[in-house]
Amino acid sequence: MVRMMTQEQCPHRNNVQSTEKPQVYKVGIYGWRKRCLYFFVLLLMILIVVNLALTIWILKVMNFTIDGMGHLRITERGLKLEGDSEFLQPLYAKEIQSRPGSPLFLQSSKNVSVNILNEKKQLVSQLIAGSHGVHARGKMLEVKSSAGKLLFSADDHEVVVGAERLRVMGAEGAVFSNSVETPHVRAEPFKELRLESPTRSLYMEAPKGVKIEADAGDFQATCRSDLRLESKDGEISLDARKIKLLRLPEGKASPSGTRQTVFEVCVCPNGKLFLSQAGIGSTCQISSNLCL
Repeated sequence: MVRMMTQEQCPHRNNVQSTEKPQVYKVGIYGWRKRCLYFFVLLLMILIVVNLALTIWILKVMNFTIDGMGHLRITERGLKLEGDSEFLQPLYAKEIQSRPGSPLFLQSSKNVSVNILNEKKQLVSQLIAGSHGVHARGKMLEVKSSAGKLLFSADDHEVVVGAERLRVMGAEGAVFSNSVETPHVRAEPFKELRLESPTRSLYMEAPKGVKIEADAGDFQATCRSDLRLESKDGEISLDARKIKLLRLPEGKASPSGTRQTVFEVCVCPNGKLFLSQAGIGSTCQISSNLCL
């Protein structure tokens, strides 16, 4: 038979339970670990704030917008640069133009080069503007007016000047090493025209004749050796009120001793001219020794 014992009947059990204290288990980070964790969290927050502030400052300084950054704008027609821009590497573009009403400046510390390549990447045309001058290279060079009229062109065969007037401002004029073909040579108003060959001969030829006019001045032809006026199929006409043949040799004086003031022009068989004192008859035979 088993008997049930009450709590009062077991005093030693109550004493054991009363002497034992409840145990408490701590969960988390405490001590120096907790302080280090708070320090790292604070440092991370400071870095995030500084990074965000620097990002906002860079965006503001670089002028970042939805359309682009800085002076660069992205439009429907391409890229648009406002203000001065510097390119450190080669620039490849299909078209470069300035704003309407503003000029386009290309500036370089050494030179500005424009190269044109063909399909095989071979150089066909080149324009270099540098400190030593402007150099152009190509098969042909053309300069046209705003109306499309040809003003100047040059290639391997010829140089064409299409302007109405070619003006040479140099004090020594224009020097031509070879022949010159032109329909008209004219000096400026109130200026003299000089055709000069210092060391060689000067030839003027034309299929239909050479016409020389001096409307408001004198015409003078000077040479050191011979001056020849030749007409193969026509004649040479000297149309003037007075024709003077200066420094012609004179024949012998008349035996009468009077000073003769009237002369006749004598022509030798070889074409030479000389003066002979006029008489009742021709006196050219008397001074025929001048023809030698």
